[in-house]
Amino acid sequence: MSIVRDAEIAATPTRGGFATLFSNVNRWRVPLSVLALCILPWILPSQALAVNVLIYGLVAVGYNLLFGYTGLLSFGHAAFFGAGAYATGIAIGAFGVNWFAAMLIGLAVAAVLSVIMGVLAIRTRGIYFSMVTLALSQLVYYSALQASSWTGGENGLRGFTVSVLNFPGFSLNFLDPMIKYYAIMVIVALALWFVSRVLNSPFGAVIEAIRENETRARACGYDVERTKLLSFVLSGILCGLAGTLSAMHLSIVPLDSLHYHTSGLIVMMTLLGGAGSFFGPFVGALAFLSMEDVFSLWTSNWQLIVGVIFILFVLYLPKGIWGTLISWWKSR
Repeated sequence: MSIVRDAEIAATPTRGGFATLFSNVNRWRVPLSVLALCILPWILPSQALAVNVLIYGLVAVGYNLLFGYTGLLSFGHAAFFGAGAYATGIAIGAFGVNWFAAMLIGLAVAAVLSVIMGVLAIRTRGIYFSMVTLALSQLVYYSALQASSWTGGENGLRGFTVSVLNFPGFSLNFLDPMIKYYAIMVIVALALWFVSRVLNSPFGAVIEAIRENETRARACGYDVERTKLLSFVLSGILCGLAGTLSAMHLSIVPLDSLHYHTSGLIVMMTLLGGAGSFFGPFVGALAFLSMEDVFSLWTSNWQLIVGVIFILFVLYLPKGIWGTLISWWKSR
């Protein structure tokens, strides 16, 4: 079966030197990705932008597992991102839970929500799947809006701050921008290692087989529905992890984190970077947030400019920035 991703590109027998190069890059893709993220705060105009690239890049990584590798287009992943953020913020602010336990609570809430949404949505296909995920996500949004005593309603969740990360024998000042960045990067690096292990496992091969030809995968004896559900849940957990990090970073959870607008941003970042590529989500997050940072200084209608650029990418660079670069190197 044909499986299109950067790992397979690396293994393609092109001209000798490039084939070896891509093979080595694929083998060390996690350390190389972490290395690239390490230098990010030193080249971007602000540490806040670098932290946002980390967080939204992780959201896009989670979404890419479902869309880029499994082939399921969801419009509801803001529900997992926002649920993880809200659960973490409520645990810290209302119950005084320490930051690590609050993150685990956020992950658990995102996991439960992804199981519920996945069971309901996996039964559908194509655009129906996308619409069901969108509807379920909006149900979560309006539930949070109505539960204002817990979530703050339209004003969002406030009143909690993570200023220190306590560990056995030492602590870190989480208010220091550079310390905050590298503390979050450690968690993101662990998530990238986990995703890499998933993609290199037999499960990773199965989800890509489903993406390429679901009928053939089913004929080969694979349980397609259960595999899709597991991919959906893993994707939701990763997005929930990003939500927990966002809550700790901002000390506020805006209601918009659950809105379909956020789901659209996640889709855009994934496609801009390159769906089905390992490092593409971070490239897409960097491209989108950089455009927002620059164009918002010029005009309040910056979304229009970004929208036009996104349309051009879809039409002329469907593989995204990172995917196009990989294809270009392959053709050399």
